[in-house]
Amino acid sequence: MKTLFSILLFVGVSSAYAQVLPSDTVPAIINYTTENGITKFTSELRPLRQIAGAPAPFYTYFWEFGDGGFSFEKDPIHIYKGKDPILARLYATNNYDDGKRPPTKPKPIIKPNTTSRPMMASNSTEPSLFKMGGNIELKSNCMPKPGDDMMIVFGYRNKAENGQQNLNGTVALLFNDKEFANNNFVLAETRAYHEEKKADLKPLLNTAYLPIKKNNPALYYASLNGMQFSADEKILLSDKAKDFKSSETWRFENLKQNEERFLFMHFKTTPEMLKDTNAVVRITAVFIPDNPLVEKEFFNMELQIVASHDPNKMVLRKTRMNYRFTGKNRELTYKIRFQNTGKGPAKKVDVAVNISEVFNQETIKITKTKPEVINCDSAYTNQSCIKTIKGTDSVHFVFSNIYLPGLQQKGVNDADSTMGFVEYKIKFKEKPKKLPIKSGAAIVFDKNEPIYTNRAVGRFKMGLSPGIIIGYGFPFETDNKNYLNSKNVVIGGSLAPYAPHRYYWQAELYLSSFKESADLVSSSGPGKDTLINRIPYRILNKDYTKFRKVTTVNLVPAQMRYNISKYIGAGAGALVSLDIYNKNTDVLDYKLSTQSANGTSTDSDLKVIANELKQHFANARVSFFADVQLGLVRVGPSIGFRYLFDPKTDNNRMATYVTWKF
Repeated sequence: MKTLFSILLFVGVSSAYAQVLPSDTVPAIINYTTENGITKFTSELRPLRQIAGAPAPFYTYFWEFGDGGFSFEKDPIHIYKGKDPILARLYATNNYDDGKRPPTKPKPIIKPNTTSRPMMASNSTEPSLFKMGGNIELKSNCMPKPGDDMMIVFGYRNKAENGQQNLNGTVALLFNDKEFANNNFVLAETRAYHEEKKADLKPLLNTAYLPIKKNNPALYYASLNGMQFSADEKILLSDKAKDFKSSETWRFENLKQNEERFLFMHFKTTPEMLKDTNAVVRITAVFIPDNPLVEKEFFNMELQIVASHDPNKMVLRKTRMNYRFTGKNRELTYKIRFQNTGKGPAKKVDVAVNISEVFNQETIKITKTKPEVINCDSAYTNQSCIKTIKGTDSVHFVFSNIYLPGLQQKGVNDADSTMGFVEYKIKFKEKPKKLPIKSGAAIVFDKNEPIYTNRAVGRFKMGLSPGIIIGYGFPFETDNKNYLNSKNVVIGGSLAPYAPHRYYWQAELYLSSFKESADLVSSSGPGKDTLINRIPYRILNKDYTKFRKVTTVNLVPAQMRYNISKYIGAGAGALVSLDIYNKNTDVLDYKLSTQSANGTSTDSDLKVIANELKQHFANARVSFFADVQLGLVRVGPSIGFRYLFDPKTDNNRMATYVTWKF
């Protein structure tokens, strides 16, 4: 009975435990129906779990139909031309949700036999990818999040302006910026549906890009991936490729005029990506036709690494800056993206940005907006415009009299139309402290509650600052039995982070040359007579002295330092010393007296080296020290005062030095 009770208890606990498991592992369920040759898709997804304080969570969708077609709609429709079974995939992104993206599970699609002619619904629209007017374009289903997968659609076409009925060539994708030490992406799989074949990019690296025609109208476009397109001058493919560590290349043939083809790329994010959250990474697409009359193109897509899926984001380009070359004239570029996820259009959008005290608000310059509007100062009544309102530590970018559709608004099928952004540049007041620069934004649609974005953080690269050290050491004691009590000269160098404003580590390496020490071992009075060169001498005095000359190499593997201000710094650490030259000499000094034949006495001195011993790398010791520096302690010259204690010999000494950090 007891055994049966134990089994039932175990089963009950296991069942209860299974019930509280998070539902992140539940895959997206694909449902479909086919009628009159038209296949309609729906899905079943796990319930969303709202992040505390965030807007209502929602899903965005990316459907891959398995025949080269795709859609970003919630419940899309599609017409399959063939009858063979294929696999459809759904990638759902959970916005404002605290869980993981629902896993994707391919669904076999079987088209029933039918003789009726497909009748496309009147409200259906084919996805439009080529919004920039070029031959290639990229679009992602979401921003890259560590631990989540990401899909990218690589579209290429033979537009009518090319003037070619058929086109052969090569397309390539460049990713994993060399700006980052770690790879951010792994291309797990590429699905091609038009017999594209893998190729080699190396033979094409010396191919030059031709400039895009200058008469093209200006385009402003914001999407989930915030892509950006530019080609202002001739650029060699090799120059473009050297900025990336990874690439994939495909060969295409028989691309008909106005035909559009798509590659579907499944990217996995690496664990190292987490270190660069909020950084902006690039992926570049390349289009190289065989026909030299057709322009070669590239397309840049910028993606922000995120910690959660949120369409309202603040982005700082170049989040890692070189402090050595940063001054008051350096410009930083910020971009705030927003999306109206409501059920109706927004006529006013107020983007309030917190401005760090290191910035000069008078230098703010709006560079791009979506919707594209003019400044309200030059707008007529009720014209769409943007107004900049500056506060003490904030600035408001207010879009007025615009029409920004809501994502849940009836009749809105293009998620891109519900998005907007404002991009601006700003300069520093003066050279800032080497500390993180943090900014954030609050977005208000009409009179709704504000939506707060992430914090865009700019950081300075550590950089290295070499330095030179010249010093002079003097003892507290005068006991010459220990050479450490001798005066010494120091010369060497240091290595530390460049211009630190907080605690930092510093390493040092230098030579110390100690003044020769003399230790009188014994001294005796008048002694016996002796003969030197057959001349009789009387020994008046004999001194036995030990001389020592030492040169050491000193290594400070690490010391902790802190710059209290621009002019005062302090530090403490350990010093490892090694005697690289140690010379010990035993000397006998005689004071002699001799008497001539006429009885005159003459005194003389005689020095005799009784013993001499030279040693190299003979002795090592560890000392501890603390010091203070005065001067330009971050970068430049300063003077230091260092107290050292040697526990091996119980020796205390002091050193003063001059250092210059570069």
